[in-house]
Amino acid sequence: MKIGIPKEIHQGEKRVATTPEAATQIMKLGFSVSIESGAGLNADISDEAYKEVGVEVIADTRLLWKQSNIIMKVRAPEYNLELDIEEIDLLTSGACLISFIWPAQNEALMQKLAAKQVTVLAMDSVPRMSRAQKLDALSSMANIAGYRAIIEAAQHFGRFFTGQITAAGKIPPAKVLVIGAGVAGLAAIGTAKGMGAIVRSFDTRPEVKEQIESMDAEFLMLDFKEE
Repeated sequence: MKIGIPKEIHQGEKRVATTPEAATQIMKLGFSVSIESGAGLNADISDEAYKEVGVEVIADTRLLWKQSNIIMKVRAPEYNLELDIEEIDLLTSGACLISFIWPAQNEALMQKLAAKQVTVLAMDSVPRMSRAQKLDALSSMANIAGYRAIIEAAQHFGRFFTGQITAAGKIPPAKVLVIGAGVAGLAAIGTAKGMGAIVRSFDTRPEVKEQIESMDAEFLMLDFKEE
């Protein structure tokens, strides 16, 4: 069974579906792994790093898609400007696709995949449960997003998040409001607290109050009715 990892073509996308370390574990299960040349460069992973662990590096994009039984990628298939072709048309009939798909928002895409008899594992639809934890790519990305949101906010804020006592006077700690306490929200709370801010958070689910308070943040209870 051959697994292919094509280069991500979405503008600004720097991720790659598989690292050399993960590819090694996949090959131990009996799969052969191929990757498009340059697929990992934006993630600071060279072709040589893949070659060193036994991954086949292929320069021909069409050949990679054609010979792969399973395609692993980050983004859902889209139009390849360089090849002037839809990535779906590069998939062989009956192949398997593992990627973020967002099926509810991409009905036309799902119909095209069904027409080609492609089996799809939508990584964005993997449930958050202990059994599927190793497949929970969405939570991993949300965790990074929450962390990055606070780092970006700190960059634009203009001063330290933590309080400062200097010869020139006293500076109070920053006050941060995090809206939503899902995976991204909790990561943002933890990052902001770690930087010394006073953190408050709000969520429509009152059951997350304990989680927020366990991170030494204040839960804002807003009493209103949803429409």
